[in-house]
Amino acid sequence: MAKDTNHNHRQPRALNRLLHQEMADEINDDVSTGTFPQVRKKPPRPTRRKDGRGRVATSILIIVLCALLGFGYVTQLQNSQSSYATLSEDELVRLLDETSAQVDTLEQQKAQLSEQLRSIKSAADKQKEVERVAKENEESSGILSGRLPAEGKGVVITVGQRNGHIPASMMFTLIEELRNAGAEVMEFNGVRVVTSTSFTDTDSGVACSGQSVTPPYTIKAIGDPSALQNAVQIAGGVGSQLRVKHGASVSVVQSDGVQINAVRQSTDYKYARTVE
Repeated sequence: MAKDTNHNHRQPRALNRLLHQEMADEINDDVSTGTFPQVRKKPPRPTRRKDGRGRVATSILIIVLCALLGFGYVTQLQNSQSSYATLSEDELVRLLDETSAQVDTLEQQKAQLSEQLRSIKSAADKQKEVERVAKENEESSGILSGRLPAEGKGVVITVGQRNGHIPASMMFTLIEELRNAGAEVMEFNGVRVVTSTSFTDTDSGVACSGQSVTPPYTIKAIGDPSALQNAVQIAGGVGSQLRVKHGASVSVVQSDGVQINAVRQSTDYKYARTVE
């Protein structure tokens, strides 16, 4: 009887041990505990990553723009310096003469206007003096605009066509060189040259402001005779280009009495009005 009682007591103990072992195994097999803890990844932060990439892209863009700006500035500086470095001595002399002539013209205009202002202020009858000055300016503007004939010192240029055709662009260059040298009034084969004068090519020659003219071309210019002649005859200038490139004959004659009788009718402006 004692043996049976001991056997009965041992059975619950064995069952309890099995239950405890099974529970322990389940606990050890759980990956969230024990020596194999569950590792949880942190959620990504796209907002911060995008912000960082945006800052990097902005910085790179600013650097590129600064580099381009610096490159453009250096290139412009080099071009402005090399524009004079590539000119020959004769071209530099001509450029200096043209600049000096323009400065002299502006100084004369300034002195003339200052004198007119002083005469008006000192005149007893200011209204009468104002009318005199206005009439004087009207004559000057009439000559410059081509409405009135003019005469004075200057040059007479003759361009003859020998071989081939002299393009209108060369005639335009000749007029511009004379203008830069200080020509005040010009006439091209009987056509008054003003600011709106144009040159186009034709089958028989050129058209000056729509009027067809044929060679030889005669250009009259009033201004400093020496400066005007030098602008045409200087080595490498427009006279040399006409002779070498187009086989033309070019002659320049100075005169103390160049007469320009060709005139232009006043233009009726559609939009511009005189300031009152």
